[in-house]
Amino acid sequence: MIYTLKQKFIDNFILLMLIMSTGGLLFVFNRNIASISFLIILLVVIVFIGSSIKKSIFNSMILTFVTFVTLGVINYSFAIVEQTAEKYLFYLLTVVLSILSLLHFRNNRKADIFLIRLHSVLMLISFHAFFNFIIFFFMKNNLTIISSAYHECETFMHLFFYTPSKGIVNVFGFEFCRNQGFFWEPGILQIFLNMLFFLEAFIIKKRKSLLILTALVILTTYSTTGILLLLIQFTVYLFNEFKLNKWITPFVLLLAIPVYIIFSVNLEDKISGVKEMSFQKRYFDLVQPFFIALENPLTGIGLDLFEFQKIRQEFYIPSSSVQSINSLTGIDSKIQVTEKGSTNSIMFLIAGAGFPSAILLMVMFFKQQIIAEKKWLWMLIMIVSVMSEPLLLRPFFFLFIVSGFNQMFYNITSRKKLIS
Repeated sequence: MIYTLKQKFIDNFILLMLIMSTGGLLFVFNRNIASISFLIILLVVIVFIGSSIKKSIFNSMILTFVTFVTLGVINYSFAIVEQTAEKYLFYLLTVVLSILSLLHFRNNRKADIFLIRLHSVLMLISFHAFFNFIIFFFMKNNLTIISSAYHECETFMHLFFYTPSKGIVNVFGFEFCRNQGFFWEPGILQIFLNMLFFLEAFIIKKRKSLLILTALVILTTYSTTGILLLLIQFTVYLFNEFKLNKWITPFVLLLAIPVYIIFSVNLEDKISGVKEMSFQKRYFDLVQPFFIALENPLTGIGLDLFEFQKIRQEFYIPSSSVQSINSLTGIDSKIQVTEKGSTNSIMFLIAGAGFPSAILLMVMFFKQQIIAEKKWLWMLIMIVSVMSEPLLLRPFFFLFIVSGFNQMFYNITSRKKLIS
């Protein structure tokens, strides 16, 4: 069957919307309109453009949906404080968007199309980020402030975005604004850039020039997590290439050495320098939600972010526990409470949903069937990403949890069909 230009456009659009709904400024400033528009487009594609839905796929998707609704109702009903129904409706919308997106690709496309189209969309994001970094030097005095109730940044023609108030850094005398691309902060851009590096290095394997460009753009985010993930991928890539071509080793090392130097400077700055509080916040977000979960282990405190912020503002970790953790890690915690949400979405899930539900969702996250080759490395990127940014319960990442559940139910329903 011919894969038409129209089908490519539809698939690219769906994947772009999945990514933008996971930290993109389009959804930050237009969340309701963008989310509903995405839902309507998915329904139109599935109902009027796609193929007839296969019964086995439909049944597994329905069972997946029912499972998430059941977990949501339990969490909402047994939360320790009253939850906002509107917040749970947005979680439901995330579930529906993820299920419909997976349904489209599983029912209407070949197995490899998702990764091919993801690769092309991530290339678009990478090229935009490259120009986003360059244009700042020429247009930094001609930026316009845009803001919403939850976020503020500066833009040039609503195409290029910056946060100079927080993002100006100086590395070896070179001053620049951390690159955030289409996203609300650089830490999210680096996630998708590292995904592009992975796909190009280990799946698509077309252009080494794209690997170099992607690595350079990751450096412009000046994200500690992003550069660490890049170094890990460089190491794996070097090992693979060395087995095929020993002469390529010096060139890869030539690229890896400056990356490591920048990472070392960045890490020192985060641990004991001017950016120390950024590290302390992430360290606190790793520890405090776990202790909240220990007091509410079965159903958690509820997934309403605003109620979670109120609870953690008044929640103190026992001093004896703090001393034990500091002694074990060798890191002195300098934050005792916070009124902000957690950057660590895995720990937020554990605190909000309790251990049984959180463990179930994470098991399904690991059982995802979208990326099979070098799965351990892909999942390392995914886990580190959702532990550094609040993205696990956003559509793109949630799609992988849906994939795990869907495959489990698909195997069950298919086996029953064969038995009967």
